[in-house]
Amino acid sequence: MTVDQFFVGREESHRIFAALRAAIDACGPAEVRVTKSQISFRRGRAFAWAWTPDRYLHSAHAPLVLTLSFSRRNDSPRWKEIVEPTPGRFTHHLELYTEADIDSEVRCWLEEAWYSAV
Repeated sequence: MTVDQFFVGREESHRIFAALRAAIDACGPAEVRVTKSQISFRRGRAFAWAWTPDRYLHSAHAPLVLTLSFSRRNDSPRWKEIVEPTPGRFTHHLELYTEADIDSEVRCWLEEAWYSAV
């Protein structure tokens, strides 16, 4: 599956994803893997995932969710949810409603996740 196929019928999500991908590309090279449920960005390991909640939820939701993995908990109030799936790895979920949500703070988080993925 391609990125374009992933976003068929989800133009708003696709626009936000394009801004997200540009922000990740600014960090440095990353492999992009597209599956039926999400798009992941990898270096040595995956560090960021983008997915569309409408595939799973039927209520109001953001057009795109960014998931980042850190070795620490980031306590920003912007996160929708933070979980620790394995000891010492924290998964953070951020709802993205517009391209403007990918601001300098999010770019710093992307850079941190990118650097830690080797």
